[in-house]
Amino acid sequence: MSHQTIAVTHQDGITRIVLNRPEVMNALNRTMRLEIAQAFNDLPEDTRCAVLTGTGRAFCSGQDLTDAEAGLDVGRVLREEYEPMLAAITGARVPVIAAVNGVAAGAGANLALAADVVIATESAVLIQAFTRIALMPDAGGTHIIPRAVGLARAKGMMLFAEPLSAGQAADWGLIWEAAPDAEFEARVAARAAALSTGPTRAYLAVRDALTASGNNDMAAQLEVEARLQAELAATEDFREGVAAFLGKRAAAFTGR
Repeated sequence: MSHQTIAVTHQDGITRIVLNRPEVMNALNRTMRLEIAQAFNDLPEDTRCAVLTGTGRAFCSGQDLTDAEAGLDVGRVLREEYEPMLAAITGARVPVIAAVNGVAAGAGANLALAADVVIATESAVLIQAFTRIALMPDAGGTHIIPRAVGLARAKGMMLFAEPLSAGQAADWGLIWEAAPDAEFEARVAARAAALSTGPTRAYLAVRDALTASGNNDMAAQLEVEARLQAELAATEDFREGVAAFLGKRAAAFTGR
C-alpha cells in the first residue's frame, strides 16, 4: 500500500512505521494522522513488534500549523483524527516501540509517549511546546506525563515549555532509555528483535494490567491479574516457557 507521509516496512516480524516529512520535521498533518492510524490498524498478520520512528533530524515537531485541512476547529481535529491515531497505537495487537531519533515536540512528543516503550537518542529532546502558542498540551500528554513523572514535573514541563533532554527524560522515568547516538539504531533493533521473538500475549497482558491499575484499588487489580494470568496459562507460549525452563534451554515463543 502506498503512503504519502509515512514509509512502512516489514521484516522478521517487525513492522517499522517511519514518519516521512523531513522537510517539515515530520510535522503532523491530516494525511499523516490518518496514515499512522491505518498503518497500526492494518499491521501485517505476522507482526510481533512495531517500531514508530522518524526520518531526518526530528522524530516529530507536532501539529503542522500550516495544515489548511485542519482548519480552526481544533476540537474536531482532536476527536476525529488524533484520538483514532492514538487509539490505534495504544490498542495495537503487538508491543510498540517509539524510536525517538531527534526532536519530539508538542503532539509529536505525546505521540511517542503513547508507545509501550520509548527509546531516544541522547541528542533528542522532548518539548511540551503548546503554551508557546497559547494552547495547552493535548494528544494524551495530560494523562500520560503526570502519571509517569508526577504532578510537579508535569506542570513545570507544560508551563515553561522548555526542552527536556532524553537523558533527563530517562532519569525521570518518562521514557525507557536514552541511547548514545552512535548506538541508537542498534539498540532499537535489538529491543525490537527481543520483543518480536517473545511471548506476545504476555506482553499485551502486561499493557492491559498496567492500564487498568490507574483506576483500580488493590482488590480490583488482583482480580484483573487473576483473569489475565488464567488466560495466559492456557497459551502455547506458557507451555513452551515451562518446558524450556525445565529443560534448561531457550524458549521458542510463537506468540500463541
